[in-house]
Amino acid sequence: MTSNPQQYGQPGVDEKPWHTLSVNETLTKLATTPRGLTAAEADERRARYGPNSIPVRRGPGIFKLILRQFQNPLIYVLLIAGAVSIAVNEVIDAAFIFGVLSLNAAVGAFQEWQAETGARALQAAVKVRATVRRGGVLEELDAAELVPGDVVLLESGNATPADLHLISCIELQVDESILTGESEPVRKNPDAVLPGITPVGDRSNMLHAGSSVFSGRASAVVASTGAHTQLGRIAKSLSTQSAQPPLIARMKKFTTRLALYLTLLIFVLGAAQFARGSEVGEVFLLAVALAVSAIPEGLPVGVTIALSIASRRMARRNVIVRLLPAVEGLGACTVIATDKTGTLTVNRMTVKRLVLPDGYEVEVTGEGLELSGRLQRQTGEIALTEQALFMRMARAGVLCNESQIRIVDGEVSAIGDTVDAAFLVLGEKLGMAKVALEDNAVRVDMIPYESARKYAASFNRVDGMVEVSVKGAVELVLGMCDTADRPAITEQALKLARSGFRVLALASGRVQPTADNTHATEDPTGLQFLGLVGLIDPVRHDVPEAVQKCRSAGVQVKMVTGDHPATALAIARQLGIANDESEVITGREIAAADPESGEFRARLNAASVYARVEPEQKMAIVNSLQAEGHFVAVTGDGVNDAPALRAANIGVSMGKSGTDVARDASDLIIADDNFASIVNGIEEGRTAYDNVRKIVWLLLATAMGELMVFLLSSLTGLPIPLTAVQLLWLNVVTEGIQDVALAFERREPGVLRRRPRSPSEQILDRRMIEQVLISGSVMGFGAFMVFYWLVEVSGWNVIAASNMLLLVMVFYENIHVFNARSELRSVFHIPFSANPLVVGSAFLAQAIHIGAMFTPGLRDVLDIEPVSAMTWIIAFGVSLSALASAEVYKMYRRRIDQHENAKQPTW
Repeated sequence: MTSNPQQYGQPGVDEKPWHTLSVNETLTKLATTPRGLTAAEADERRARYGPNSIPVRRGPGIFKLILRQFQNPLIYVLLIAGAVSIAVNEVIDAAFIFGVLSLNAAVGAFQEWQAETGARALQAAVKVRATVRRGGVLEELDAAELVPGDVVLLESGNATPADLHLISCIELQVDESILTGESEPVRKNPDAVLPGITPVGDRSNMLHAGSSVFSGRASAVVASTGAHTQLGRIAKSLSTQSAQPPLIARMKKFTTRLALYLTLLIFVLGAAQFARGSEVGEVFLLAVALAVSAIPEGLPVGVTIALSIASRRMARRNVIVRLLPAVEGLGACTVIATDKTGTLTVNRMTVKRLVLPDGYEVEVTGEGLELSGRLQRQTGEIALTEQALFMRMARAGVLCNESQIRIVDGEVSAIGDTVDAAFLVLGEKLGMAKVALEDNAVRVDMIPYESARKYAASFNRVDGMVEVSVKGAVELVLGMCDTADRPAITEQALKLARSGFRVLALASGRVQPTADNTHATEDPTGLQFLGLVGLIDPVRHDVPEAVQKCRSAGVQVKMVTGDHPATALAIARQLGIANDESEVITGREIAAADPESGEFRARLNAASVYARVEPEQKMAIVNSLQAEGHFVAVTGDGVNDAPALRAANIGVSMGKSGTDVARDASDLIIADDNFASIVNGIEEGRTAYDNVRKIVWLLLATAMGELMVFLLSSLTGLPIPLTAVQLLWLNVVTEGIQDVALAFERREPGVLRRRPRSPSEQILDRRMIEQVLISGSVMGFGAFMVFYWLVEVSGWNVIAASNMLLLVMVFYENIHVFNARSELRSVFHIPFSANPLVVGSAFLAQAIHIGAMFTPGLRDVLDIEPVSAMTWIIAFGVSLSALASAEVYKMYRRRIDQHENAKQPTW
């Protein structure tokens, strides 16, 4: 007996995989018998191998979420500035700095915790039970208690509790779509599979954890449990670090560079001041003031709130955000690698085409288990004669059937074979679903469908005779019929198959009843051929439009599926994803190719459809696309999609049909399982990024203006124009109110007609640098001239001049927040009603500052005092220079963009 049966859960190089072993070989290797293990043997193996469960990745705790908010180079600089303030006894400055940091951490941590909690609420813990034979006695156990060598009994509707090798089965069909992506149930048998490269979907003697028994019964032995199952190996691969969302990568580069340049500037200016004979304390105060002026303190909070607002907008459009930075990531993607079954299609076989023997064909409306539908032709009405013939076809399909349809509280469900269920749905649409229950159509015998037989037949007593209804493979059914134009019908069947349909034939006839009601002793003959039926897992009705929107947005859509290449290509053609066989690559081709071959990599990346692929190959496809410079979003619902979801820049799982493993591996969850919702997410993601850029423009331009005032004052020998507390008042209070308002901006016109941003594009791209330099220079120079005039020309004292300077800077913020509402559109072309919060925030910021002038205690901390109406008007007039400069720049950029777009080819 084998002392360590679990080692065969993942065969080594010299060991045979489970599916290549016979039943006897499997039982021998697992040291068990068809009677199962004894209780003692089971206890010993459970102690050795642990429970039959898969570790689930836990979300970060609240403490970790808070710490995550401090992982920013700008935060580090502010922490140092706060520490310096304490060292030089500037307690108020330090309190303001640490207060800002605490606010940012609280807001960011709360938003991420809220998103994670919402996602976790989708995952209902479901306990799987299994019927196990222990020492020849049947027991019902929690699936977690199973061990290698246990013998499990399964029947229709049971979930597969571990990886099992079949011992015996009767008419067994298994739904493996959760693992393979193939919607059609797979027939199983205990025979060993020939050695070679065999995808999971072709291992006919194995049942894998995560699948479910669709119909039939089976006895099987547990081959692998927990992390050693196919599902477990997939879950284990999720431990690798997922790719960073684009915004995180861009913001990290941006803040790192800004912190580096700022530190260098502070050091240089501090050294210059010290060389001029300034006291160490004064140098430290200057360094703190420079740090506070140059750092956009509101940036972390502003970005967090912008993403949070976008996540709520996404939720209203059925996109649930698990990780806040992923909000923008979906809008940045250049490729969507999507699963087919359940995402692009409804994951339910449906009768979509009926063809009479003379070639007359109709379409059947409705998808999946929708019971409302009708027959229709592209041109003309359906004649009554043809309608009667189609009714006969539906009757035969309903009579030759082993499924059931249930309607509970308006919810339709099906039990049994998906093909049989599709015929019942067809019968409901044509009013024929109840014929099998009527007294004049009582079933007296049945030939069940078997893969070797390739047809099924039902014998029903009707008016004293026995009616035979047959459905099955075209060539076999034709052989049972007396008269039929076989070449023409065969050509029609091939045409349907080439279009991606699964083709079945229907026939019926009558035979004499027998005394013992036995008719299933031989194949029926002398039947009348009724017609052909085309079944397919149909595409969701709004997906083609969604794919077209992706194309308009410059986002490539690639299908990744476990389905047959012909079926995948047919669906891809309907969706506009691919048109030619050259755009399809299979898992066998991927497995057989040299991954280092440049030609193969080019073929892999150029393909639009990846068919018959394994989970590991999905991840390889994602990695290859990323190596080409793409930001990749992966969509999927099954366990087989989880590694690719984790490897992608943005993983998007399905909320309804998705597995816990898939949702745990994703960044976003589509609540309605609809690919079209992903397009909504792209739109909201791009809007979120636009709003982040608007906030960055507002904050960096004003920060540059403040820094320029300091630099010019230092160069001209003027005193420090503003204290650290005054700068924090500007950056956190008055400006903080306004940058939050920008986070509520609606999407720009044509957001889905733009090309995706280049993966290498930085937040500080050329346009951002230009507009920050122009706006910041105008504000900085204008504010400095006010300060210089008041101190040097008018002879004001520093406190009074700083009071006026602070008012001018508040006005500059009020004006520039309107500039920042769009990087291209004029202020005068954007209605205030589109975002009334911006108007309100500008008035509120001004009101708060004026109120502070009259508030005892606060005005003393800020060193400010009330000003006359004329002084207030002058300050407002100076600030209008920011509006004029931004309008001129936007006009210039619009002309440049129009010229460049005219030269660009249509996407």
